[in-house]
Order: sequence, then structure tokens, then C-alpha cells
Amino acid sequence: MFTGIVEETGKVLQAGSGKLVISARDTLKEMKPGDSMSVNGVCLTITSLNSSSFSVDIMMETIKRTNLGLLKSGDKVNLERPLALGGRLGGHLVQGHIDDTGKITLIKREGEAQLVTFEASPQTMRYVVEKGFVAVDGISLTVVARDANSFQVSIVGFTREHTILGDRKVGDLVNLEVDIIGKYVEQFNQARPTGVTMELLQKAGF
Repeated sequence: MFTGIVEETGKVLQAGSGKLVISARDTLKEMKPGDSMSVNGVCLTITSLNSSSFSVDIMMETIKRTNLGLLKSGDKVNLERPLALGGRLGGHLVQGHIDDTGKITLIKREGEAQLVTFEASPQTMRYVVEKGFVAVDGISLTVVARDANSFQVSIVGFTREHTILGDRKVGDLVNLEVDIIGKYVEQFNQARPTGVTMELLQKAGF
């Protein structure tokens, strides 16, 4: 489980053949092979590491659902270690299980902030609510506006400087993970029968 608060950006040293090698600093502390690492919001398992880099394997399913298959040597990525039990939850609960990719359609300045609009599928947009959370490339962000096909977030200077979002441009694909709470609420509502059913009548003796 992650929080969506990016700890640092790493650099891709090697990409291809279902494997990534990424340089890092702070996020390597206390990590070992078998531990999880969020890379652009994707929960991946570290297969090996040294003092300056780590390796992860990427399954075909991950390549299909995320933007990791587009990475090449020299690209920057957002990195976050798993949430430690008892640690501060500065963002929101992020699983690292990407729902879909979205496309940046608009970037504009608004004072000191930057408004970024993302186009997303209807299946994803059903869980996106105004003032709710969404993880974009592993970054916990608040939705400031939405319509049927897109949503908008406001990016402060600190986020632009300390994540890869500041380098993104119109047309780029990003990884999207919606708030898991919305999915649970939907499933609970679907599982609960409503109205008069044959089973209800039978239990009442009719």
C-alpha cells in the first residue's frame, strides 16, 4: 500500500525484455530484493539492487495496462516505497494497481499553479469525483473539475519540481488509479437487493 506522495524521481538505466533498471537514492534505503516499489504508480517487486539502482520485472499485463512499456533509457520515473505501518498518510490509500491510462489534453498556468486536464475512459471516469482523490503516475492529486470524459487537477510548484508531472506535455499517457473506496461502495450497492423480489416474498410466506 502506498500514499501517492512521491519520495523522489529515478532515472531509467535500462528498459526492455520485460525488465527495468532504475537509478535511485533515498528510496533504496532499507529496501531488499522481494520488497515492493511504486514506479509511476505501479506496484513492482524488486528483483535485485545495489547502492545506486534496482531492477524490476514487468509482466505483459502490466505493459498492456500502463505506460511502463513506453519507458526508455534516460526517462525519469516517480518512486515511492510502501507505506510503513504507523507512518503518516499524507495522500490517500494507493494500491499500485493501475486501472487505466489517460491522456493529457490541456496544460495551462493559473497564477502559481498549473491546471492539467486528463482524458480518461468512461469506465475510469465513473469513479472520479470532484474534490476526490486520483493517483496520476503514482501522485496523489485532488480533482478540481470533471465532465463525462475528462478531469482536471491543479499542480503546485513543489509537485512540478519533485515529480515527473512537471516534465509532462500534452499528448503524454499517464497511469491512473482511482480511489479504491469508490469501487467498494459500488460493489456493496450492487450486492444489496432492492425492492420486492421473489426471494423476499417467499421468505415472508407468500
